[in-house]
Amino acid sequence: MADEEPLNGTSDENSEKSQQKKQAKYDSGAADLEKVTDYAEEKEISTQDVANAISVIGDRRNQAALEKQAREKELLKVSIKKEDVDLIVKEMEIPQFKAERTLRENHGNVVNALISLTN
Repeated sequence: MADEEPLNGTSDENSEKSQQKKQAKYDSGAADLEKVTDYAEEKEISTQDVANAISVIGDRRNQAALEKQAREKELLKVSIKKEDVDLIVKEMEIPQFKAERTLRENHGNVVNALISLTN
């Protein structure tokens, strides 16, 4: 009975079909991977390009810092009253520096400063 062959060779055919399916699935996955990697071309990056990019980034940071510094100087020119700062600190329960900053950003207008803090 152990020497008997299965009817119509179904066992061998099934194993061959499953083997072919596995191989086709593997080939399909490999082909998909090839498609993805075909898009990326290898290019050499020159040190000059890197240096230029770093320089541009540094220039942008410096420009942003200068703009921030100019804004701070402009805000310091706005005159505010100590009583207004104390009122905002007491009512909103915030630090004094934040109250001063908000008041300066609103050109010394207490009502607008309070509104901006509540929004």
